[in-house]
Amino acid sequence: MAVTMELIKELRTRTGIGMMECKKALEATGWDIEKAIEELRKKWLAKAAKKADREAFEGGISILQDSGKAAIISVSCETDFLANSDKFKAMLVVLTEYLRDNGAASQDDAQKLIESDYALELGENLQIKDYEIIEGDVVSSYVHSNGKLASVVVAKSGTDDEKLKQVSMHVTAANPEYLLPEDISDEVIDKEKSIQLEMMKNDEKMGNKSDDVLMKIIEGKMGKFKSENSLTEQAFVIDPNTKVKNFIGEGNLVSFKRYSI
Repeated sequence: MAVTMELIKELRTRTGIGMMECKKALEATGWDIEKAIEELRKKWLAKAAKKADREAFEGGISILQDSGKAAIISVSCETDFLANSDKFKAMLVVLTEYLRDNGAASQDDAQKLIESDYALELGENLQIKDYEIIEGDVVSSYVHSNGKLASVVVAKSGTDDEKLKQVSMHVTAANPEYLLPEDISDEVIDKEKSIQLEMMKNDEKMGNKSDDVLMKIIEGKMGKFKSENSLTEQAFVIDPNTKVKNFIGEGNLVSFKRYSI
C-alpha cells in the first residue's frame, strides 16, 4: 500500500492532477507512471508533466572543478535537516576531494569511508548516488544554492568561461534532455506525435478534423518540441530573446549533464 500511495503522490506532483484521477490512470496502465502520464496527456487532463528527477532522496551535491575537469558527487540521506547541516556539507567536500584524488573507480572505498567516519555520527542512512569525473577542453559547473541541483557543461577550447558558467546555470533551471535537436530519436518523436494526436482527438474544437489534417498540425509543432527539449535551441533563461547556441556560440557546446536530489 505504501508503494501504491507513493506512486500516486509522485504522479500528482508531476502532473498537478487530483489523487483519484492519478490512481485511475495508474491502475489502467499497470502502475507504470510514465504510461500513466501519457494517458493523462491524451485526455487533456495533464497538458504537461514534470520530468522525474534522477533520484528522489534528500541529500546534497558537491562539485570540485579544476581546469578541464570536474569531480561530481551526490549523497542521499533521510532528512532535509541533515542535508542542510554543516557536518553533512563538510563531508561532501571531503568526499569530492577523495574522488578527485582517487578517481571514479574508488566509489566503493568512498562508501566505506562514509560508513566508517560519518554514518554513526550523522545518524542516518548515507548512500553515494553520483560519483564521476567529467573532463573536456573547457568545463564549467554550477551547484544551486539549495545543494540539490547541479550541472556540468563541456565546451570546445576557446569558449568563454563566464558565458559557459551561465549556460551551466541555465541547465539546472531549464532541464534540457538533449544537446541538439538531431539527438532526439525518431522513436521519441513518433511517441510525441502519437500523444499529440490523441490529445487533439479529445479536444472539442479539433476532434472533428481528420487524422491527416491533425497530423499536418502536429508536424508543425515538432519544431517547437525539439527546441524546447534541446539545450542549444532553448531560449536562454537570462535573456529569453536569445537562444543558448547564439549566446555561447554555435557549435561550441560538446556535452552537458544535470544532477538532482
